[in-house]
Amino acid sequence: HRPGARLVLPAAVLAAVVLGALAAGGYLVPATAPQPAAGEPSASPTDAGVPSPVPTDGLSLPPGLDPPPGLGTPNPTVGVRRPADVLVDWAARTAAKVGVPPVAMQAYGYAELALSQTLPGCHLTWTTLAAIGKVESAHGSANNANLLADGRAFPSITGDPLNGQGGRAAIPDTDEGALDNDRTWDRAVGPMQFIPGTWQTQAVDADNDGIRDPNDIDDAALAAGNYLCRGGRDLAQIGDWWAAILTYNDVQPYARAVYDAANDYGVRSRT
Repeated sequence: HRPGARLVLPAAVLAAVVLGALAAGGYLVPATAPQPAAGEPSASPTDAGVPSPVPTDGLSLPPGLDPPPGLGTPNPTVGVRRPADVLVDWAARTAAKVGVPPVAMQAYGYAELALSQTLPGCHLTWTTLAAIGKVESAHGSANNANLLADGRAFPSITGDPLNGQGGRAAIPDTDEGALDNDRTWDRAVGPMQFIPGTWQTQAVDADNDGIRDPNDIDDAALAAGNYLCRGGRDLAQIGDWWAAILTYNDVQPYARAVYDAANDYGVRSRT
């Protein structure tokens, strides 16, 4: 796993972000996309993850702008320290449909919102991030961890040592054990399983708490989204979607598991 990201959306422009994101008709991969390479599964045209409207509680919008279809306006009654909290209502309803913890749903949805502004040509959807979160850590619950209300996984999640055994890569320690408590080998860290060396150069603070923390699902989800979108990828194109997932982890069964989970979330979120 070598994901990483740099961009984070400031809280001051969050309202503008909401206006352009999570529009109706989102999908995992298009029905008319090119065929995948040999050995890769075919895509289905299933719509993926159109959010239910959140309450329109009278949040003032800039003149001439309307909330996007499917999202409505954000909830203005929640605090602004954690930007993803504006999705608390949508996340609660969607989480109940798809079986994802609400705090994780907020993080995945916010990452889509942010990237719709910073990298609009990528067309990343929350279903892809949720699928990676499921495969990597069961949404922050691996190793008996739980996601706290602020999005942090507790206790911290660390993978097996990357010591070249058991099919794992050999990656000597890059952070003196600061993130993974291992001074000999690197270990993947957090809900989205970042390698410390990658996180050191690509970390983001998505929740405005002043800390770039791979064990915080807000930071990790946005970082993962930026990583998937790098190189000008358009994830609405099947070739780019598969390339992004295989770059995250170049193992065919892994990519298939992510695809199946993303497609399942898309279907269930629309029921």
